[in-house]
Amino acid sequence: MASLDKKMDIETALADVQDESVLMFGGFGGVGSPPSLIEGILEKGVKDLTVICNDAGFPQIGIGPLIVNKRVKTLIASHIGSNPIAGQQMTDGTLEVKFSPQGTLAERIRAGGSGLGGILTDIGIDNQMICAQKETVSLNGKPYLIEEALTADFAFICAHTADEFGNLTYDKTARNMNPLMAMAAERTFAEADRIVPAGELAEEMIITPGIFVEGVVKSGGVNWRWAWE
Repeated sequence: MASLDKKMDIETALADVQDESVLMFGGFGGVGSPPSLIEGILEKGVKDLTVICNDAGFPQIGIGPLIVNKRVKTLIASHIGSNPIAGQQMTDGTLEVKFSPQGTLAERIRAGGSGLGGILTDIGIDNQMICAQKETVSLNGKPYLIEEALTADFAFICAHTADEFGNLTYDKTARNMNPLMAMAAERTFAEADRIVPAGELAEEMIITPGIFVEGVVKSGGVNWRWAWE
């Protein structure tokens, strides 16, 4: 019988990531991002990545180092204001940024994980530039924009505790988009502060079931709280 133990090292988790991969990263300003996996991707040297994340992080926090080191070709995010290097690269034309309102971004990811083709929203419906770029439909006499669902080749997420089967719990707001991204990628790998034996997590505490998670790695223990100080 196949082993249910999904513990692995970072190299194994990143083995199939290659140039031009589409990657999702959990995190909000770095909080809830998987720092050890991000560092591993930097060391692997892959480039021309399409990255889906809430934001561009800070230059040295969250996905910021991937942008600073010019590994990201396209970024789909809700904002980039905390990372001036991302803004400069966008201005220079070396980084394509596709903005999506934060709630819309979350719903597009949720739709991708639920097998939907997209969502309808009226956010931006009054903006002629946005309407010129997107399809619109009318429902019950009201116009909506069609926002395409988002999926990825890999999702790299951060959990507080994982068990050996990949069941995950999160630490307060560090939960953010991690559970949605776990469902929306072909393959999901989680970085956890703690990895415990299967059966040790109380069922009602599990947010992401292990069925969505291919592997779990032990975090290097980076503390991101100072990012907000």
